[in-house]
Amino acid sequence: MEWYGLILLLIDMRSFSSLWYWIALAVLWSSVSHWVLGVPLDMISRARKHGGEAAQDLAALAAINARRMLYISRRSGAWLIGTVCFVLTLLGLLAVVYGVEFAQALLFMVAPMVLVGYLTLRLALQVETHAPEGAALVRLLMRHRFKMQLIGMIAIFVTALFGMYQNLR
Repeated sequence: MEWYGLILLLIDMRSFSSLWYWIALAVLWSSVSHWVLGVPLDMISRARKHGGEAAQDLAALAAINARRMLYISRRSGAWLIGTVCFVLTLLGLLAVVYGVEFAQALLFMVAPMVLVGYLTLRLALQVETHAPEGAALVRLLMRHRFKMQLIGMIAIFVTALFGMYQNLR
């Protein structure tokens, strides 16, 4: 068997029955809940427990990442929205109309991430506008993390239901 056949055998394109898909889905949502506005969870926890310099570092990193995200969205937001709408439309057509399982799997990963991106941009705008520090910033970031985890749980549940349906069919 040539190398191309081995790779296709290893990376099964029947997504919902592939272990690799479920690993990628778990890594995606784990990363989303770990990095809140580009700030790692351990830094938020350290700022909550110790305050002081850790809280100042948290405020600085959150402000930097908020400005960075808002700069990108203000600079090329229309192009990003157009590209995201194009990709979602393409995936939606391939998934729903043509029944391509790989497109269905990608749609279950990408569609919730659009909501995550929107909520993250709203958080960045709040951080830039109000410039919260200390406990207020920690509370804001942890509330955002909870929303991301809730979206992730719902997305994984719906994906698992559809995946079981797809595999049984």
